[in-house]
Amino acid sequence: MTDLVATVAAVLQRSVLPSVIARGAALRVAAVEAGVATLEVTGSPGAVIPLAARIEAQVCAAIPEITAVRIVAPGSRPAPERAGSLAEQARRILDTEINPVIAAHRGQVALDGVERGLVRIRLQGGCQGCSLAEVTVRQGIEPLLRTRLPGIAGVVDVTDHEAGTQPFFPAEKR
Repeated sequence: MTDLVATVAAVLQRSVLPSVIARGAALRVAAVEAGVATLEVTGSPGAVIPLAARIEAQVCAAIPEITAVRIVAPGSRPAPERAGSLAEQARRILDTEINPVIAAHRGQVALDGVERGLVRIRLQGGCQGCSLAEVTVRQGIEPLLRTRLPGIAGVVDVTDHEAGTQPFFPAEKR
């Protein structure tokens, strides 16, 4: 088992770890059990989500004993029972805690959906195309959602930022 953990860590090191670090996150092999490598992500878990399929493909191709890769946050546990589905809970948090704050920048966040623990959001108004949108998502929205909904795997911004017509901070202000 320890050999498999070390082998998975070596594959990550030579293949995807530089991309993960560049996106503001870090990965470590938490466990390998029954052919599933569990990787613990620290930093910005949502930054790893776009790489998840690539990570799984590379690890599975390099190590035939590994059939799946699971990416989790430190200390992950199932979310406690709360009223409503995960999507309803996320929407309620966006509407009551996040949207009132970003309204000062003429912005709004809409829930695009929740699938496999990933909360997909769409930034609108002054947030769409804003040069600080990624900071807002990774340092504001994602940590708040992860605190309130510990069972989520991450937050993915699905906004078409190129279509933004009046960003609060245009790219040239950066």
